[in-house]
Amino acid sequence: MTLAALQEEIRVAAARAAPLRLRGGGSKDFYGNEPRGELLDVRRYAGIVDYEPSELVLTARGGTALAEVEQALAEHGQCLPFEPPHFGAATLGGCIAAGLSGPRRAAAGALRDFVLGVKLIDGRGRLLEFGGRVMKNVAGYDVSRLVAGSLGTLGFIAEASVKVLPRPSAERTLAFEMAEAPALDAMNRWAGEPLPVSASAWHEGTLYVRLSGSAAAVQAAAPRLGGSELADTVAFWRSLREQTHAFFSGEAPLWRIAVPSATAPLELGGAQLLEWNGGLRWLRSSLSAQEIRAAAERAGGHATLFRARDKSAGAFTPLDPVRLRLHRELKRAFDPAGILNPGRMYAQF
Repeated sequence: MTLAALQEEIRVAAARAAPLRLRGGGSKDFYGNEPRGELLDVRRYAGIVDYEPSELVLTARGGTALAEVEQALAEHGQCLPFEPPHFGAATLGGCIAAGLSGPRRAAAGALRDFVLGVKLIDGRGRLLEFGGRVMKNVAGYDVSRLVAGSLGTLGFIAEASVKVLPRPSAERTLAFEMAEAPALDAMNRWAGEPLPVSASAWHEGTLYVRLSGSAAAVQAAAPRLGGSELADTVAFWRSLREQTHAFFSGEAPLWRIAVPSATAPLELGGAQLLEWNGGLRWLRSSLSAQEIRAAAERAGGHATLFRARDKSAGAFTPLDPVRLRLHRELKRAFDPAGILNPGRMYAQF
């Protein structure tokens, strides 16, 4: 599949005002509001374009399998620092469009922090290029990072350049029996100290802390913290990243609540699992969307309905009039006919 052919498909759809459902591996179909429109399978435009390990930058087409990207990096002892979830047959473009980061986010940074540049096909079928393949300051709006988390509503990510980093040479996970409040205090305290903490999580009275880095750094930090060592570090954090951990099973709606990390326990009914030093709080609860979102707002955060059979309350927190206008104008600038993944983020567009 050529880039020109994809551009033409989008131009024809825009002329017919026919909504398009941009889709890679379909691994994130559950995320956001219900996808709709004619299917445009972007996996047809795939392949690694450029990868120079010494430069710590990889460039690939949007339909490239995320597993292929990670395999190429692993062969050179490198990785995607934001540890993105797959949830199935994920693609690089879909990974960026979803904007989701894994357990390492609090230590390494968010996905959008590592997107250096993109080539985007907008709703007119135009090929637009933003950013580049190096870390530098540029004038103008940072569109490369804007498309991270936009769920394909602004355009098809035809190509992306991402910053990569060396894989840590050693990792160890320590477990501590601890209630939620003292666990929050410990996570935030250790995050502010010169320790190689790369991930943290709390669930059902146990705090888990992952140490990553050189063998010497990990070996020195472990006895300082104490706790007991977890047998299989890789499997545990993969179960959180891919949501195969027992916490994520069940019928109750799954909420993703983002709050300042030092926020006290939210005291919401339901089961909770905390990550990112307390900045990310997963909640399984049948409470109303209004109750959950109000609690998140009081804490200075927001709540996303991540997985649920019924998303009539909207997947994302409703926007105030000013933000709604900004989102609408951005959508109009990139997709004037409103054909690209309509309603995926907000029902209004």
